[in-house]
Amino acid sequence: MALGLCVNLLNAQGIEIKRTDTPIVIDGAIDEQWSLADSAYNFMQYFPMDTSLARSQTVAKVLYDDQFIYVLGVMKNLSPERNYITPSLRRDFFGDANDSFSFLIDTFQDNTNAFIFGINPFGVRREGLIVNGGSGRNSFSMDWDNKWRGEAQMYGDYWVAEMAIPWKSIRFSENQSQWNVNFYRIDSEEAERSTWSPISRNFSIINLASLRKMDWDTPTKKPGSNISFIPYVAASASKDFQNGDGSQTTFDAGFDMKYAVTSGLNLDLTVNPDFSQVEVDRQVTNLDRFEIFFPERRQFFLENADLFASYGNNGTRPFFSRRIGVARDESTGQNIQNPIPAGLRLSGKVNNNLRLGLLSMQAGENDEAGLPSYNYSVLSLQQKVLARSNVSFLFVNKQTFADITEYDPRLYAKWNRTVGMDYNHASADNVWNGKLFYHQSFEEAKTDDSFASGFEVNYDVPKWSWRMSGQMVGANYNPEVGFVRRRDIRQLNSTVQYAIFPKKGPVQRHGPGFDFDMVWNETYGFLDWDMNILYDVNWKSSARFSARLRRQYTYLFNGFDPSGSGGLRLPSGTGYHNNMIIASYNSDQRKVLSFDLRTRSGEYFNGTRINLEGGINFRYQPLGFTSLSFAYNNIKLPDPYNDAVLFLIGPRFDFTFTKSLFWTTFIQYNTQIENLNINSRLQWRFAPVSDFFLVYTDNYLATDDEGFINLGPSKNRALVFKLTYWLNF
Repeated sequence: MALGLCVNLLNAQGIEIKRTDTPIVIDGAIDEQWSLADSAYNFMQYFPMDTSLARSQTVAKVLYDDQFIYVLGVMKNLSPERNYITPSLRRDFFGDANDSFSFLIDTFQDNTNAFIFGINPFGVRREGLIVNGGSGRNSFSMDWDNKWRGEAQMYGDYWVAEMAIPWKSIRFSENQSQWNVNFYRIDSEEAERSTWSPISRNFSIINLASLRKMDWDTPTKKPGSNISFIPYVAASASKDFQNGDGSQTTFDAGFDMKYAVTSGLNLDLTVNPDFSQVEVDRQVTNLDRFEIFFPERRQFFLENADLFASYGNNGTRPFFSRRIGVARDESTGQNIQNPIPAGLRLSGKVNNNLRLGLLSMQAGENDEAGLPSYNYSVLSLQQKVLARSNVSFLFVNKQTFADITEYDPRLYAKWNRTVGMDYNHASADNVWNGKLFYHQSFEEAKTDDSFASGFEVNYDVPKWSWRMSGQMVGANYNPEVGFVRRRDIRQLNSTVQYAIFPKKGPVQRHGPGFDFDMVWNETYGFLDWDMNILYDVNWKSSARFSARLRRQYTYLFNGFDPSGSGGLRLPSGTGYHNNMIIASYNSDQRKVLSFDLRTRSGEYFNGTRINLEGGINFRYQPLGFTSLSFAYNNIKLPDPYNDAVLFLIGPRFDFTFTKSLFWTTFIQYNTQIENLNINSRLQWRFAPVSDFFLVYTDNYLATDDEGFINLGPSKNRALVFKLTYWLNF
């Protein structure tokens, strides 16, 4: 092979990126220019162990010219004949069982935020954003899209990947002499994950505390004008049979524009954005007493999304972008789509230590719902302190400039504001992480107890992990552009786990743990608490098992129907002690047929609940997969309360005919809402990040007749067409 995989005892501490005067052809073949490039080699094993060189070694190289940063990966296999794994040919694949090679770039060297570009042996690409140092939930998003090129080729006992990343696709500062980078590889045959810069296996493989340096042979320069123009046209035909409405047709057009104010600061402008989301949210069986959180997927909000979305914690957020473009009709209690004439967002790095986020969007009025137009404006500032920590400030303003006296003052206020500060801590070695926050909401009617505050502490070493968090949420805390599951509470929870790493055998890691969660307030005392003894097992094959025995208490300060069927409610002011088992198992995802199972079964309020959820996945690579997800709940309650047997079944068919033509169809049958939903989507990616969508959706009244689906008439039906095109200037 042209590039020998020479293994030295010493690991390189960095890599130099050199200029090439000849553009590299991206075809998965090793061109002569690559002989000029420095090499990253001696990849270290991350999984299943982290103390030795990888069994399947990799060599990575980097070059650049005026247009692109070029990346080469040469992935050696232990056996000359093998089958690689990919879920399909669809972009943005995900999973630890899939063969892939990835490149991480921390351009501002803050060890907190990074870009990731990846490719698999079939040439399927993915790109994403890493935030919060790569630690914790929601630290990695692949919803971000951008233009770049990549190809791969398979050669007997190795495969080759080439990437060309445009300077204009990433954000950075001028006159930089170094960037932080890392490379990692997943080898499905060996069930091995390896990284160039060693990472302890108790951290995430995308952890940004352990990056190495990439030295530029000349300082970085601004890449010239950087403007992206993304117009769209969309049309739909729909009919609401349930309400007797006639057929309706709509036509919309608009655009997004991205302009690089500086090489680190980006201005996004949107005019009449299409927030209809051609891929709908999946249905769930809702047995919760509180609102369900659905993540943001709309492209306009994704880049630098952590600047706006990472304040507070998962259940108490002062800003939630999905409140924009979706309004509540207070007269009916239903969510309605709210038109947005225009909006803008300025976000990114002002300098190496200061990040700025500024967002303003104007939502139109809705005459049918009696809803005035509102302006949503957000300011976020994030100042780096210490090695990897930051102090952040947030201001959120929702305000109407309409004459509010024309609307029902009991339903709509003229303005609502939230101000807050967060301190996010991350130690240089990533052992200690955490945060402190305090937020205050303001309304025209001045109220007390309108605050939220909290803390979080995480400690991670190879054998021990400990997490503790707490919060106080005032009874009148009301950030209307935020997400707050519960008010008037005090909460404290903690988890401690011990890990055992066997030197031999199929198990990679196992160990016990203990955790608790307590929620209370001054009026009622304890509202909820639970205590858990748990045990986790991870196999080297990538299979996982987790189980916990739980003792919990729930106090109802409002009436609640635990059957989810609209029956008689349990009275407020009553409390319930329950014992249950919570368990999950994920099979080896490398297999053609894989599955996952979950259960939360045992005592349930004043009755019992048998719960089983999961999914089965069959892969016919590289063309796609078929899956079946399901949720079964059998709830038994004493008279006069309702029993309930709730099913949610969702088969999905995903065909990827080529790397640019996809067809996905999924069906969701939900007995809780007596609905059968069919959603079929054809997507043609006719140019980079440019798509044609044709989506058909239908909802039917569906009832359960002794285990058989009794399909009724259609409730509503729609056919949607959408075309987007990405232009760079």
